[in-house]
Parts: sequence; C-alpha cells; structure tokens
Amino acid sequence: MMHSRRMACFFLGIWVGAAILMTGVAVENDRSVDRVLSRPSPSALVSLKALGPGGAQMLLRYEAAEQNRWFLRAWGIVQLIGGSLFFLFLLLGTREGKFSLAAVLVMLALVLVQLFLLTPALVSLGRLVDFLPANQPSGDRSRLWVLDGGYALMEALKLAVALLLGASLMRHRRSGDAREELDMIDKPNHRHVNR
Repeated sequence: MMHSRRMACFFLGIWVGAAILMTGVAVENDRSVDRVLSRPSPSALVSLKALGPGGAQMLLRYEAAEQNRWFLRAWGIVQLIGGSLFFLFLLLGTREGKFSLAAVLVMLALVLVQLFLLTPALVSLGRLVDFLPANQPSGDRSRLWVLDGGYALMEALKLAVALLLGASLMRHRRSGDAREELDMIDKPNHRHVNR
C-alpha cells in the first residue's frame, strides 16, 4: 500500500511540475519578444528594420501568442489523458478513499472546462486582437483579459486541489490489523515460547 501511495505522489508531482513548467514557458514566450527587439542579431536587425518598430513587435508578439495557444491546447490534452490515467491508477491500483478520487475528478473537471470552453475562446479572441494597435480600446481585448484571468484562476484551483491531494497521500496511515497483531503477541496467553 505504501508503494502505491509513493507512486501516486510521484505522478501527482509530475502533473504539478509540468503545470509550473508550462506557466513558465508561456511567460518566457511573451518576454522573448522584448529580448529579441532590445538586442537583435545583426542579420535579424535588417529584417526588423524593414518591418518598422511597430510592425516587428506586432509580428513577434503574434508568433509568441501562437506558440502559447498551441501549448494551451496541447497541455490540455496531455492533462486530460494523464489525469484520466492517474484517476484509474488511484481507483484500481491503490486503496485510496473517496477524497483522493474526488480530488482528481475535480482537477479533471477543471481541465475539461479549460480545454473545451476557455482555450477555444482564448484562441479565437486572441487572434482577433493580435494585430490591433496596443493603444486602441477594444471590447475583445477586455474579454480576452477576463478569459485569461479565468484560465489562471482555474490553474490556481487545480494547484490547490493537487496540494491537498498530495498532503492526503503523504499522510501516514497505520493499519489497524498490524496494531492488533502486535497487541496479541504481547498478551501473556498468546506466547509461543516453549518452556
């Protein structure tokens, strides 16, 4: 039982670690635009100058956004498959109770909302506002920020549930049978020593 609990903690750790990694990748994709524009290589400088400062920035931000959109979809699919396998492992390969199973189901429900509701909306709205000037007000841009905040909130909720699940999995539970067997050996009428 302890071995299966360690495996469950390992799988949960992979899920949480990958979520943190994906967040870092998305942030770095956005930051890479500013890095490229602030210190372009000499060969890239010629092409960037041809696009003009605003055009180069807009095109590079579009590329970073497209990468992030692809990562969102791919990450959602990976979480759905991996989370489902993790649920089956807990259900069939461990003696975990209802709390652990319910926690994974909550995480999977959040993944489903992200993958099938939020991600498509983020992709379509993102593509609508990609080439709008930054100073131009847009209701679509406002909706995009709200959806982005909703996605981030769901990631935070998944992390909170994962931390609760991890704490539950790491908690050491004593088997009542082992304690009873130890008590039986210590009783005088259950000695097995020949005199």
